[in-house]
Amino acid sequence: MKILIVLTSHDQLGDTGEKTGFWLEELAAPYYVLRDAGAKLTLASPAGGAPPLDPKSEGPDFQTDATRRFTVDASAQAQLANTVKLSSIRSDDFDAVFFPGGHGPIWDLAEDRYSIALIEAVAAAGKPVGAVCHGVAALRNAKDTNGTPLVQGRKVTGFTDTEESAVGLSDVVPYSIEDMYRLKGARFERGEDWAPFVVADGSLVTGQNPASSAGVAQQMLKLATVAAR
Repeated sequence: MKILIVLTSHDQLGDTGEKTGFWLEELAAPYYVLRDAGAKLTLASPAGGAPPLDPKSEGPDFQTDATRRFTVDASAQAQLANTVKLSSIRSDDFDAVFFPGGHGPIWDLAEDRYSIALIEAVAAAGKPVGAVCHGVAALRNAKDTNGTPLVQGRKVTGFTDTEESAVGLSDVVPYSIEDMYRLKGARFERGEDWAPFVVADGSLVTGQNPASSAGVAQQMLKLATVAAR
């Protein structure tokens, strides 16, 4: 099984002068759920090369067994330092695609034409598309085969307005995840703030926050296994 993980290349947190990027746990936890299950992983990003890591995600309060393992994993670090340029990716080469969060995707992956085309092709083939936290922003402009928003009428989740408020970034992000979904006609669901919460609707799997990232990967594995039969 071949699974593509798409990371952000955006490193500026709005106009704050602070750095952002991808959130470490949201890469590390799914990475090992998928790799340990035997999946062959490819990491990609719009710019290629080393994607920006949100420095806050390296803080001691956000470390888990998966992040610690990832940090000292030479093979994983080599992949991260040399992500494939997204424009060179062929959707037919993969059985599923996953988008980690961190605030970066809300700026670049939401608008990246290669990312949008990739999501549309993978979804049209009935293969799993997974995203967690702000990674769900990548779904913003993707359309179904009939030209309607991919998330329209579908059950989804993502970083909530109350979670965004709790981290003090409601006035920094260009739009809230909940508002994005409402504008696209999605059926937004949520769990408790910071608790694991995963929603699957057909081949689309979304997670609310960093704690949900492993659960998204686990659900994607189930769907990809069924689709491959």
